[in-house]
Amino acid sequence: MQVEYAQTYRTLWECHWWWRAREAYLLDHLERLHRRMRERPLRILDIGCGDGLFFERLSRFGRVEGLERNAALLADPRWRTRITVGTLGGDYAPGPVHDLVLMLDVLEHIDDDLAALRAVHGLLKPGGTLLLTVPALPWLWSRHDLVNEHHRRYERRRLAESLRASGFEVVAVRYFFAWTVGPLLVRRWLCPARGRQVASDYAVSVPPAPLNRALTLLSRAEQVAGRFVRWPLGSSLMAEARCT
Repeated sequence: MQVEYAQTYRTLWECHWWWRAREAYLLDHLERLHRRMRERPLRILDIGCGDGLFFERLSRFGRVEGLERNAALLADPRWRTRITVGTLGGDYAPGPVHDLVLMLDVLEHIDDDLAALRAVHGLLKPGGTLLLTVPALPWLWSRHDLVNEHHRRYERRRLAESLRASGFEVVAVRYFFAWTVGPLLVRRWLCPARGRQVASDYAVSVPPAPLNRALTLLSRAEQVAGRFVRWPLGSSLMAEARCT
């Protein structure tokens, strides 16, 4: 993540329709997952947690800890003692102690994603759960991916295969943000990726309030419908996998 973009991340998380809708989608899924786990307090690790932006909401499910490689993001004193600065593997390998690990749009930033998933497998108790999200559909690759230092976008089959190869039992892999595929194809046309060069004039910002609210509602409506309809495509993927 570029420094300039990282500095605006809290504002995007708290205000932008995409982050608001993704958080709501994940909380819906976590509520169901927690019930399956008999609503006991969980030990949770949020990898790539930033400044503990999701910690307050996650705390309803148990004790939350974080792993963040960028120390410049850590400013909130409420969570600082719960966040380890480092990376998966050698920097952070406390053993299989977590009931739930989250990787929310993190895996695409890691060059060796299989090694990262194997490291996560080692952090989970037997029967523990990994919940992750990633950008989907390689043919949506655009300048946005370059600015965000992505290594790849995923297809459902490729993500499931990577999880199984890392020792996980795949519970579910689902597309979401289906309605955004068309607009992102337009974005790819307007903002094509050119090699690995990152354009300094590209930035993500919060839309005007009426539009931001409308896109949040549209995304939430799609998510409600997604409880009954499995979308064949979407610009994001959510995966739930169990440590075996």
